[in-house]
Amino acid sequence: MWTSAAAVAVEDQLLRALAILRVVVLLNAIGLNLYRADNFAHPAAGVAVVVVLTGWTAFAVWAYQSAARRTAWLLVADLTIAVAAILTSPLVKGEHLRATVPGFWVMGALLAWAVHWRWRGGLFAAACLTAADLAIRHEVTQTNYSNIFLLMIGGPIVGYVSELLQRMAVERDRAERRAAAAAERARLARAVHDGVLQVLALVQRRGTELGGEFAELGRVAGEQEHALRSLIRQQDSLTVPGAAAAGPVADLGAALQRLESEPAPTVAVAGPAQPVLLPADRITEVVAVVRACLDNVTRHVDAHAPAWVLLEEIGDRVVVTVRDEGPGIPEGRLAEAEAEGRLGVAQSIRGRVRELGGTAALSTGSFGTEWEITVPRDPGRSDGPSGAAR
Repeated sequence: MWTSAAAVAVEDQLLRALAILRVVVLLNAIGLNLYRADNFAHPAAGVAVVVVLTGWTAFAVWAYQSAARRTAWLLVADLTIAVAAILTSPLVKGEHLRATVPGFWVMGALLAWAVHWRWRGGLFAAACLTAADLAIRHEVTQTNYSNIFLLMIGGPIVGYVSELLQRMAVERDRAERRAAAAAERARLARAVHDGVLQVLALVQRRGTELGGEFAELGRVAGEQEHALRSLIRQQDSLTVPGAAAAGPVADLGAALQRLESEPAPTVAVAGPAQPVLLPADRITEVVAVVRACLDNVTRHVDAHAPAWVLLEEIGDRVVVTVRDEGPGIPEGRLAEAEAEGRLGVAQSIRGRVRELGGTAALSTGSFGTEWEITVPRDPGRSDGPSGAAR
């Protein structure tokens, strides 16, 4: 039996519905016994049995609400009272018994066993109730057979459905935890790429250029960069689609304009005269994508190479284009970089854009490299899968 919070939550919901059913079948039993009051050989005993059923129903509704109270003793007592109510029916109504005193009231115990102990519990409870019903009858009529048939198939079926719902809830809970963990790993990988790996690569390059003791420092930095990339590559790259909930609104154009003041590369930003308003958290991610594109310009073209950033508003989307006039990207270089664990494209660009629900299209050749990043304003809207990326 599953004891996870998800499985217990499903059982709680099913037993809440069963509590309503218990009240309904109790009222049905009271009404039918009043209607058939002339069938009782011992009316006072009949009233006593109905009072016991009413009191137990109230107690069971309360007891089943808490998982801590749903012990084996509670379920055994529930089924025992239902069986006892059936067995006492001939004593209360006499030899010419046509219907038991509890009637459909016994469904409460049957379904409680099915929900808690699934199809095996439902089958066992149905068998006990059927045996008690057959024990008090001299003959089995078509009506009696129909009731027994419904008991024998209803208990196991409800138990199987309960088991299926709980299994699905447990698996969904596990999948959500795995997806959340993978998304966090992807976020950390982007953060490492944007910071630590870039610094290590710079130390390695500058150390080699300076020579002497700096060359040894560069060599060590290169080894650490390689080790860190290998560690990141071992992590799942799964990301969870969808953007974060919208927060405070800010101007994307103003955020991109601040890139012009950064030392490298030489950036020129153009956009609409009016503010381009987006949730602040989405602006942070878009700027991070653009900065990753510009980092590639610094690294693969030149530290002072010119680059252009163009911002456009198109309906419910914003489009940011980042262009340089470098030599372009050699064919196959992107796949090779990702295989080596270089996640600038896979995570800092593609991963971020995918989580924003947008697309990242790449054009490259002898004319240079151009990214076209399209992001919906609405965090819940997706423009489809990300395109090719550097």
